[in-house]
Amino acid sequence: MTTSSSNASADEFAERLFSSALATAETMSVYLGDRLGWYAALAEHGPLTADELADRSGTHPRYAREWLEMQAAFGILDADLATDPARFAISPGVAEVLTDTSSLSFLGTLPQMFAASFTHLPELLEAYRTGGGVSWERLGVDARESQAGMNRPWFDRQLAPALAGVEHLHTRLSRPGARIADIGFGGGHSTVALAKAYPAATFVGLDIDAESVEMARRTASDAGVADRVEFLLADGADASARGPFDVAFAFECLHDMPRPVDVLSAARASLAPGGSMVVMDEAVSDEFAGPADDLDKIMYGFSLFVCLPDSMSSPPSAATGTVMRPATLRSYAHDAGFSRVDVLPIEDFSFFRFYELVTD
Repeated sequence: MTTSSSNASADEFAERLFSSALATAETMSVYLGDRLGWYAALAEHGPLTADELADRSGTHPRYAREWLEMQAAFGILDADLATDPARFAISPGVAEVLTDTSSLSFLGTLPQMFAASFTHLPELLEAYRTGGGVSWERLGVDARESQAGMNRPWFDRQLAPALAGVEHLHTRLSRPGARIADIGFGGGHSTVALAKAYPAATFVGLDIDAESVEMARRTASDAGVADRVEFLLADGADASARGPFDVAFAFECLHDMPRPVDVLSAARASLAPGGSMVVMDEAVSDEFAGPADDLDKIMYGFSLFVCLPDSMSSPPSAATGTVMRPATLRSYAHDAGFSRVDVLPIEDFSFFRFYELVTD
C-alpha cells in the first residue's frame, strides 16, 4: 500500500509550519514556567505583577514580565490590564494541568522531555549521521523528572484499581510473601504504588541509571515502604539471578532497551511456577499506516528525540523506538520463550496498554 503526501499548497504548508513554530515556542515557555517556579508562584499567590512574580520566584523582573506577557498572548494566563502595572492570574484548570502533580490531568513536566533532547541536539545530529545514540544518562534530570512526573499520578491513583480488576493477577500479587520485580523502574513511583497496594509482598527493582536508583530510593523512603522495596543498580538482563518472582513488571521501558529479548528471557527465567510478566507500554496503533492519530504522532516525537537514541547508545541494539507495535512485542516475547501474550482488560490508563506474557 502506498500512502499519499499532503495535497497542501505551499502557502497552506507554510501556515502549518508557522503554527508548529508557535506551538514550539509555547511548549518551551511552559518549560520555563515550570522550571523557574513561575506557575507555582501564580497558583499559590496570584494574581501577581511582574515584579511580584520575580520576588516570589527569585528571578529577574524584566524576564518575568516578558514571560507573563507571552503567556497572556498565548491565552495561558489572564491579564488584568485595568491595573498599573498589569496583574496576571492562572485559572484553576490551567493550574491543575501545570502544577497539581497529583492530578490525572497533570502535564507540567511534559516539556522537560523535549528540553532534555534539545540540550543535546549536536550529539543527536551526529548520532543520526553515524547510527550512534545519546543515552538516558546523558539526557539527564529533565528526562528523568519528565517521565516520572507524568506517570506518577497514574501510578499513585490508578495502578492499584487497574490491577485489582484483573482477578488472577490481583490474587497472585496479594499472596503473603509474594515477590515482585519492577524492571526499569525509573523514579520508583510504580514500585511504590505496588508496595502500597500489596502490603504482604516484597519488591525488587532493577534499573541501569544510577540517578534513577537514588530518586527511587528517596521515593520509597518518603512513602514509608523502603523496608519492603529494594532498588538495585542492575540490568534487567540480571533478573534471573534475583528471582524467583511471582510477577515481573516492566512499565514504559521495554521499547527503550537495546536488547529487549535478553531482558524478557531473564525475566521469564526469574518467574516462579505460575508466574507471569506484565509489560505496560505505549498504546500505539497496530501498524504503520502513514497519517496517524495524535498518540502515534507524539510517540514518534519521543522516539526520534529520546527513546530511539537512548536505545541505540548501547550497541548492539534492537533499535525498537517508542512506537513499539503489538506485533513487535509479541515477536520479542516469542523469542524470549513466552508461550503467549495477552492484552489485559485495563483501559483508559493514560497513553498505555498492558500486556501479560505467560509461559503455560
